[in-house]
This record gives sequence, C-alpha cells and structure tokens, in this order.
Amino acid sequence: MGHLAGVYVPADIYARYLRLKGEETLFVGGSDEHGIPITIRARKEGVTPQDIVDRYHELIKKSFEEFGISFDIYSRTTSDIHKKTASDMFLKIYENDGFQEIESEQYYDEEAGQFLADRYITGTCPHCSNQRAYGDQCEQCGTSLSPTDLINPKSALSGSIPVMRTTKHWYLPLNEHEAWLREWILTEHKEWKSNVYGQCKSWLDLGLQPRAVSRDLDWGIPVPLKDAEGKVLYVWFDAPIGYISNTKELLPNDWEKWWKD
Repeated sequence: MGHLAGVYVPADIYARYLRLKGEETLFVGGSDEHGIPITIRARKEGVTPQDIVDRYHELIKKSFEEFGISFDIYSRTTSDIHKKTASDMFLKIYENDGFQEIESEQYYDEEAGQFLADRYITGTCPHCSNQRAYGDQCEQCGTSLSPTDLINPKSALSGSIPVMRTTKHWYLPLNEHEAWLREWILTEHKEWKSNVYGQCKSWLDLGLQPRAVSRDLDWGIPVPLKDAEGKVLYVWFDAPIGYISNTKELLPNDWEKWWKD
C-alpha cells in the first residue's frame, strides 16, 4: 500500500489530469525482474527465477488493474524487446568508450561456488554500524557502499565468510560526470522532494565513484560482448531502460518522439 499511495496514485492522478486537459500523455510502468531478491526467493522455494517473476508480474499487473491505475502499458524487463533495447544501449555506450573495463578483487563464496553480487553480501555499515547492511547500500543511513566497505562480511547464500578473487567488469565513470550532475541536481532542481534532494546531495558530497554496470550472475541480461561469459547487466543499469523498451513495445513506430525530442 505504501508504494501505491506514495508513487502510483499521485502519478495516476497527474496522468488523468493531463488527459483531461487534452495533452498528449503516456503513462508507462513495468515489473523490474532482475533483482537479487528474486534469485534469493527462487532458491528458497526451489524454483527458477523465471517462475518467480512470472508469478509476481501477473499478480502485480492484476492488482494495478483492480486499483484502477491507468497505465498505457505495464510490461516487464524479461521481455524480448527489453533485452534487445538494454543490450543495444550497453553496446552504444561501449562503442563510444563510455565505460571503464576494470579488474578487481571481489567476494567469492567457496561453498556456493560463485561470485557474490552486492545483495548476496551482508555486514556492518562503516558509517552507522547497522549490522544488516548490504553490499551496495545501507538501508538504515542510506549510504551507497561497495561490498569491500562492509565490516565482517558474510555470504547471504551460505552464511560463510567469503574470500577475494579476481574478476572483470564494466564501469560507468560517474566521477567524470560529477560536475554537471552537481549543477543539474543541486542548482537546477531544488523543487525536488526534500528526501530525494537530500539523498542525491549526500551521494554527491561523498564524491561519485565509477559504478559497475555488470556482475557475475546467471540471472539477467547477458553482457553482449564475446569476453563476458557468465556476466549480466547490473539491474540498476538494466531496469530504468525499461521505460524506453516498454514505450517501444506500445508504440513501435512512434516511440522516439517520447525519448529523443
């Protein structure tokens, strides 16, 4: 109910208002289906991640319909059109030298026999001492983290203490874009809600760092490069592209005017 009241009802009211004014309006939503919680649930239930997302996508879509949320389209990130759109966007950035290719030491669970994505690692936050922080963020203080920032890390899969192994990933160099992002967010968008503005400001004040757009997993959109076996697009990169791919699904011959004009 919190998500419905906080996000979807206000967006639905605004979309209906624009339609009543006669303005051309497109209300797009969808299921984000490549997150780590999905694979964790699948492991617990002894089913595949696809089984999980198929079940919940239909439940969520039906719930929105019953509540009267007036999406023009509500699709999903496991659709073929989304996989192609996300892969094409990765390749476009890659071909324009927009990524950094970095080898690093990352946590590996020897009992589970796999590298650990950020949400597969828990530990103590170095900023607020929350003992249940994740490898990408502390949900108590909101600080963005790297898995190696955690104190006393352990695997969420086996409970064992992970070891470090070398792996290669592609990173978006956010530090190279910090100046214009700071100007655009802190100066040009002071009208944002205080909690949103404050969260963005805290990230900028700490200094933006390169952020991985790939990870070692078998669930997700495969990184579309020859030397990327066993690696998928990181969900934070993949999921927002869903708004574009869903528009393409709804308006295959007319989608660009919504995103390029």
